Amino acid sequence: MSRRKAPAQAAAPRCTVTVCRGCCCGTAKIPGVDHAAQLAALKAQLGPVAQVRAVNCLDACEHANVIVVQPSPAGRAAGGRPVWLGLVNDPDATADIVTWVRAGGPGVADPPVILDLYEFGPSRRVRRSVED
Repeated sequence: MSRRKAPAQAAAPRCTVTVCRGCCCGTAKIPGVDHAAQLAALKAQLGPVAQVRAVNCLDACEHANVIVVQPSPAGRAAGGRPVWLGLVNDPDATADIVTWVRAGGPGVADPPVILDLYEFGPSRRVRRSVED
């Protein structure tokens, strides 16, 4: 019996969900939000279908808590672009993001209409730092 591992299959390309957790987002500056639970829920619920990463600061503090959903390669090919969501401070908004990303995210699936209320456009300088 061989102890070699079978070659790993390449993971399907997927969305990236970037969660701000510095300066204002993810801190006591936004009271009444369980920031650790929000990040844990995103990782647990999206782990199989998206890369979830926490970053120090997205420099859009006036919109804390900020989450950026970047399209998969298929989503980008279909015209999807990164979507910046701000004031994501309640579990329902987090659940709506999970539902959308599980359906394919930008370029593949339409977001729940309620997420239009959270979407904002960051400055070009800030956008470039995350989307490159």
